[in-house]
Amino acid sequence: METALGTYATTTSRDRIRQVTVLVGAVVAIGGAAVGSGAFGGQPIAEAADGALSATATPLAPDTPAFSIWSLIYLGLAAFAVVQALPRQGADPRLRAVSWWVLASMLLNALWIGVVQAGSVGGSVVVILALLAVLSVVFVRLVRLPHTGSATSLITDATMGLYLGWVSVATLANIAAFLSVADVGELGLGATAWSVVVLGAAAALAVAYAVFGRTRPSVIVPVGLAMAWGLAWIGLGRTNGPLLDETVATAAFVAAAVALLAPVVISVAARRR
Repeated sequence: METALGTYATTTSRDRIRQVTVLVGAVVAIGGAAVGSGAFGGQPIAEAADGALSATATPLAPDTPAFSIWSLIYLGLAAFAVVQALPRQGADPRLRAVSWWVLASMLLNALWIGVVQAGSVGGSVVVILALLAVLSVVFVRLVRLPHTGSATSLITDATMGLYLGWVSVATLANIAAFLSVADVGELGLGATAWSVVVLGAAAALAVAYAVFGRTRPSVIVPVGLAMAWGLAWIGLGRTNGPLLDETVATAAFVAAAVALLAPVVISVAARRR
């Protein structure tokens, strides 16, 4: 089969083992995550750990509707698991490079849910940082490796881009929740000022993703969309409900706009050059 990388190598037994393992692992991880998050009547994440990760726990907590993005991410991960398992995809060099890492990300996500349900907010920070690191590896590889099949590349890039973008925002919210639970105080600046600083860092991270992946808009645009989604819901959460903060809301909306526009502007500029 001819691709941008040339002719596929021969599919090996190791490829088949990888395909089956990733498919089965995806079913287990996604199913476990759904059960652990309360989708079938269990305790929702927002109520776990004494509500430390609820929509009103800290100024950086996204409002509840933001978490609906998980349905899209899980759908994409399920599609990826099926597509990578197709016989003709065994020797796809791009899938060889990222499939094990994608499986690791799904297992870490399920582990994160388990840790939160166990009430360990500090442990959840460790797990989500590991998840972010794994997704960053996937991001780098997807940017550096040429596309193979169009449909396969689209599913992989869009899914992992959304996944990375959302987890980037969720990591900031998770750390804020841990600091609140740890009762570290206002660290000299106060909750509002620190929230604005963190939101500025989120906007800078969105730009960094866009700059690094400027030749791969199929990856960075989903990253930006997911980050903009999460950041916008932080802003909306601070304009409604019990935890109001107009300053944080404004900063969140600005950061969301940066995250949304940066991938488009930077990829277009890169193409023109």
